Amino acid sequence: MNNGTKAIASSLFGFALFGVCLFLPAGTFNYWQAWLFIAVFLVTTAGPSIYWAVKRPDVLRRRMNAGPAAETRPAQKIIVAGIYLWFTALLVVSAFDHRFGWSNVPTAVVLAGNVLVALGLGVTLLVVQQNSYAAANITVEADQELVSTGLYGLVRHPMYLGALVMGVGVPLALDSYWGLVLMIPGVFVLAYRILDEEKMLNQELRGYGEYTHKVHHRLVPGVW
Repeated sequence: MNNGTKAIASSLFGFALFGVCLFLPAGTFNYWQAWLFIAVFLVTTAGPSIYWAVKRPDVLRRRMNAGPAAETRPAQKIIVAGIYLWFTALLVVSAFDHRFGWSNVPTAVVLAGNVLVALGLGVTLLVVQQNSYAAANITVEADQELVSTGLYGLVRHPMYLGALVMGVGVPLALDSYWGLVLMIPGVFVLAYRILDEEKMLNQELRGYGEYTHKVHHRLVPGVW
């Protein structure tokens, strides 16, 4: 199976997973917020995926090699499993919130949430465009060069910053305020991933130590 076929299969699986995690706990397909969220997610990611499949298959290959089994560090296997569990819980809790009316999210806030989802996804996609070695798993390739410009000149892990922005937007886009509570464990899981990742980067990626002295913040500019 080539990378393009894998990407299509992954998109179909993701669409099915969204359906199970959203419409099943919501108890209805009459959930326009979920349909809009899925559309925003698919539209934002489809273009770059098609471009990489045609023009830069090496980039798509790195992005497709994802999941706990793709990680080589034991700690990262646990962390990635935690990230998957966290994102699934974010969807499910938000859908239950919509079903039982725990929150009252105005339409304007729902739309703002979708903007955050698109913005967060856009940041992660731009990171991959700026750094073709930005794989879905943590690895350093033999010929890999350090990237310190673009978004990497702002924070050391801009892809996770994009994931954080998207994570904030997801519950709002899905008509939920209570889902935002799950951002607390989400931030801790991302921080744990970053700290463990930097141990490896300091050891294996040439120039990374000097880079950390120039770009001081890991995730959020001016905070950490």
